[in-house]
Amino acid sequence: MQFCKQASSTLSVLAGTLLALGLAGCAATGDPATQSFAQVAPETTATVEEPGSVKYYPSDEPFRLGREHFNRGNYGIAERYFRDAVEKTPRDVNAWVGLAASYDRLARFDLADRAYAFAIKLAGQTTQILNNKGYSYILRGDLVRARQALLKAQAREPNNPTIANNLHLLDSSRQFVQRVAN
Repeated sequence: MQFCKQASSTLSVLAGTLLALGLAGCAATGDPATQSFAQVAPETTATVEEPGSVKYYPSDEPFRLGREHFNRGNYGIAERYFRDAVEKTPRDVNAWVGLAASYDRLARFDLADRAYAFAIKLAGQTTQILNNKGYSYILRGDLVRARQALLKAQAREPNNPTIANNLHLLDSSRQFVQRVAN
């Protein structure tokens, strides 16, 4: 019993000494070995930038991701990002065209037509929109309207390789149309 009391008081003294040494180590002195962590650690930079220095537009990220997924062939995911982009900035013609092209690839031609109509309302019938609408008509199998749209686009930009490729695609698709005689 005597041993337990003695051990208990020795532990109390030892704990008190360690605590005192620990607190003494936090006191600021000229010796870096005895300075606290907060005093030795380098200052960190702010993780939040001032709003005036940040150049971020709400539709940038959804548009970028929409284009990235479209190029990868993930048209459903691209459609969601382009839809988000047009909801955030409804006057962004490129986002509307991207949304329309995504709808084309998903065979949602009714929605593609609406998206193209919004893009035309904002920018008029640009070469890109005429080309995309021509490709949309190819996907639908409406080869007459496809040719009309692509020829209008080609009249604006005769040396545009994308338009030339789409016209070549249109011409080659006409060669492979086979009809069953009634």
